[in-house]
Amino acid sequence: MSKLPTLTTDRLVLRAFTLDDAPRVQALAGRMEIARTTLTIPHPYEDGMAEEWISTHAQDFENQQVLNLAICLRDGLLIGAIGLMPELEHRRAEIGYWVGMEYWGHGYCTEAAQAVMQYGFKELGLERIYGFHFSNNPASGRVMEKLGMEKEGVMRRHIQKWGQRCDVVCYGILRDEYYARAGARLKSDAEIQKACGRSRAGNRERDCGRDCFPSDRRTAGCPWHCRSGAGRLPSQGHPSAYL
Repeated sequence: MSKLPTLTTDRLVLRAFTLDDAPRVQALAGRMEIARTTLTIPHPYEDGMAEEWISTHAQDFENQQVLNLAICLRDGLLIGAIGLMPELEHRRAEIGYWVGMEYWGHGYCTEAAQAVMQYGFKELGLERIYGFHFSNNPASGRVMEKLGMEKEGVMRRHIQKWGQRCDVVCYGILRDEYYARAGARLKSDAEIQKACGRSRAGNRERDCGRDCFPSDRRTAGCPWHCRSGAGRLPSQGHPSAYL
């Protein structure tokens, strides 16, 4: 069985969930404000739901359906989740994420998504990564814009959420666009270091007001790209599909 990867950034560790994480997931995802902005997180979030969801991760990854990772601070505190849902036949994947309310506004979603996008393009050989958000959740769209994703359109009244029809906004980025942006950011990083004398390992988002693009860290091997068969998107479950 392929092992879920662990990805690291300046401030975060993205790792596989364990059943021990279930109480923390329930506490964070159980807030109505989180459920309101995602497609499949239930509310109320009842006992046992987190355990049931976490127990699907290994098989979902083995079946090339979805990569779910816990977003954790460097001290180990779990603050959210991020997922990549591939369709390898078409070399594309949907990205989704959420973080607990008390961690909003700190750039954690952007930082986590940068690492997952890098994994998707470099390790899985994807040609395209895309994401969706409800039109009444513009903060998620701003994260996608910071990632270099382009707004591709609005699907009007596309989703039924809690008895209401919701518009959904689509963003996407192509492989060559990702690498072009990565090269520009690396050049910009060098200019920043020369101008202000700060280390690349420092927190540039705080010091220089720029989002941090991940360094060229590669995980060991590709769990899916060399294997036959195409991944498919899950039709339901929590929170395999995010908005």
